[in-house]
Amino acid sequence: MNSTKRTIKLVHVTTVPQTFIFFHGQIGFLKKRGFEVHVISSAGEMGQQFSQSEAVPFFPITMTRAVTPRKDLFALFELWRQFRKTKPDIVHSHTPKAGLLGTLAARLAGVPVVFLSVFGLPQMTSGGMKKAMMNFLTRLECLLAHCVWTDSFSMRNYVIGHKLCSSRKAVVLGNGSVKGVDAEKIFSPNIYNIDTRHEIRARHGIPKESLVIGFVGRIVGDKGMHELAEAWRTLSPSRTDLHLLLVGPREVRDPLLPQDDHLFRTDARIHLIGMCSEVPAYLAAMDIFVMPSYREGFGLTNIEASAMELPIVTTRIPGCVDSVKDGVTGKLVPPRDVDSLIQAIQAYLDDATLRRRHGQAGRERVLRDFRPDFIWEDLHKEYLGLLKKKRVG
Repeated sequence: MNSTKRTIKLVHVTTVPQTFIFFHGQIGFLKKRGFEVHVISSAGEMGQQFSQSEAVPFFPITMTRAVTPRKDLFALFELWRQFRKTKPDIVHSHTPKAGLLGTLAARLAGVPVVFLSVFGLPQMTSGGMKKAMMNFLTRLECLLAHCVWTDSFSMRNYVIGHKLCSSRKAVVLGNGSVKGVDAEKIFSPNIYNIDTRHEIRARHGIPKESLVIGFVGRIVGDKGMHELAEAWRTLSPSRTDLHLLLVGPREVRDPLLPQDDHLFRTDARIHLIGMCSEVPAYLAAMDIFVMPSYREGFGLTNIEASAMELPIVTTRIPGCVDSVKDGVTGKLVPPRDVDSLIQAIQAYLDDATLRRRHGQAGRERVLRDFRPDFIWEDLHKEYLGLLKKKRVG
């Protein structure tokens, strides 16, 4: 049933089309409630595929992740021109570069409602003038936005505490995360069961009885890959049954230390999977999930792993402290602390009962607190509330 009086035109803006993965389900939910959704990002096959699968118009506008003044000005102009042409009611911008250009172009074009997502901040691991400049730009885009969606309560506290965003603008939807987790139809051990576990392990030469530590995410320095490599160097010699699964892409902008890169590429019990569309299946093959990140907005892969009944070892940083309940669904350790990381992993390696108890508690928490429709419903309410304030519709 259409709960709005007329069609509401919403435009999502992201720097790259890979971000569209977070909109699956949400777009259909909004379209059923009277929204006409458009998407904008840099050109790419993924953008075209998403446009076709979700039946939404896609407008490619080149945006770079790096600071490129001439290209950024051109992208700003193209966004402004597109907004003037399509006349959206809401522009919702995501990712740092699109966040700034999208909110600024929307304001210049007179868009009634300007919405911004802040899902993690790269400056959290920077310093000096670079951090000062990035903080300035974050303050600017938050100032331009009417509402700022942070994906965890600790990230909301961070942006408010560091005076990056006004407390009256910053919101968390549901219990946090970008999109929640479908723990019934996708991330479910009932679907990806023991047969899946054995098939994935056989594919990579991992014995059925081995213990597997797993990671899902970008294989980059900021994800704590050095600490994970050091933990492996300590744990693996005495545990010949231990394997490490690393699922995710590498990025040249944040490379690994040479010695860690060499280790990951040459150790026969470390398996580099790369970009993967079978994340639930690979989680089913793991026994312990480790995310030693230096910065996160929420730590979505932590709750995806929890949904698959895995115990989690992650860092005590904004975002991750929301995705894992310490001592209940996993263990929180200080960032960059190799010894604490080793101790936490070792505790799970030594105790199958503890692994099982924390994994089951994690799945129960995900099913209870992180349903995707909780977030979609709250987002819908925020959109309508802002339109009402602006007297649109």
